[in-house]
Amino acid sequence: MRTTWSTVLVSLAVAATTALTTGAAPVTVHHEPCKAQQLLARDDFRHGTGQWRTELEQGGSATAKGGVLDVDVPAGASVWFKRPFSGRYEIDFTATPVSAGGVNDRVSDLNTFWNARDTRSPENLFATTRSGALADYDYLTTYYAGLGANYDTTTRLRRYVGVAGSRPLVYDYTSPLLAANRPNRVRLVSDGEHVQYWDNGELVFDYHDDDPYTSGWFAFRTTWSHFHIADFAVRRIGNGR
Repeated sequence: MRTTWSTVLVSLAVAATTALTTGAAPVTVHHEPCKAQQLLARDDFRHGTGQWRTELEQGGSATAKGGVLDVDVPAGASVWFKRPFSGRYEIDFTATPVSAGGVNDRVSDLNTFWNARDTRSPENLFATTRSGALADYDYLTTYYAGLGANYDTTTRLRRYVGVAGSRPLVYDYTSPLLAANRPNRVRLVSDGEHVQYWDNGELVFDYHDDDPYTSGWFAFRTTWSHFHIADFAVRRIGNGR
């Protein structure tokens, strides 16, 4: 049977629709991220947590030593990079869920906020106090990804709109998920209307936003878990400003 471009496109559309309705990652064209250029920020986690601000719901700790940011918490936690980013950029880091018998060693919730602003103080994220409880973040406008959330059963992308009780869902998948003590190399791409999330070289979310969030703050977010985070870097991509 002769294969035409129209046949291929129809097949891809059917596969994508089927994947979305079953909760699996859709078939998608894996666009490689633009080549990173200028280094905007980095942390090798050998000099403390001076570049970060932590919001803890019920205590726990976020400490940096020996090249690792150790986040060990019994409830909600957000660890914010103090500087905002804007324009075309990518964020890279490695996060490993720790499972070694510790009280918080639950393999779940490798979550991130990026391009975040608080509608109560949009020009200064830290002018508003947040407790670390998830509901406090409903007032953000931000992208939010949860890899292996809900006891490591879901991987989701949300687009917060700054309204209490509203966390609009963009994608809801059942893979990829976390594995105990296995590193996840995460890459977030913020490229205008084009937003991507990569995990260990796999394109997880490829989202076109007609009204994009193009600047704001980044945070690691988790709840009742223990993570080791390393090799954090932010780089300009393409020739954007």
